[in-house]
Amino acid sequence: MDVVVEVGDWEHECCGEAIERNQLVDFRCIRYAGPDGQMRLAESHHGGLTVTADERVHGRVIEVQVVREDGTAQSVLRIPGGRALRGFDDDDDGHLEDPWTDDVIISDSLDFLVTVRTSS
Repeated sequence: MDVVVEVGDWEHECCGEAIERNQLVDFRCIRYAGPDGQMRLAESHHGGLTVTADERVHGRVIEVQVVREDGTAQSVLRIPGGRALRGFDDDDDGHLEDPWTDDVIISDSLDFLVTVRTSS
C-alpha cells in the first residue's frame, strides 16, 4: 500500500534528516483532518507537542515532492536535511533537484510530500 506523509515546515527545518528515494523509513506521524476533510499524516519527531505522533509508517520511499506556494506538487530527488535547508551543512548544499535531469529546482517552500510503499 502507498501512504503519503507530509514532511517539512519548522520541524524538518529544525532538525529533520535528509530523505531520499528508495530509502527505508520509519516515520512517527500525527493523523489529522485536512481542509478538505480527508485524513492526512504529518511526520513528527519532536516531543512536547500537544498532539501525540501515534501512527507509524514503515516502508520504502517511492516518491518525494515539494509543495509549491500555489499548492501544486513537483517531484524532487530528495529532501535535504534541516541543517542543509538552512545553509549550515558543509557537506550538503541544500538544493532541491529534479530527479531525472538533476536541474536545481527553485522553491521557497519547506513543505514536502513523501510517498512510502508499505508492506501492508
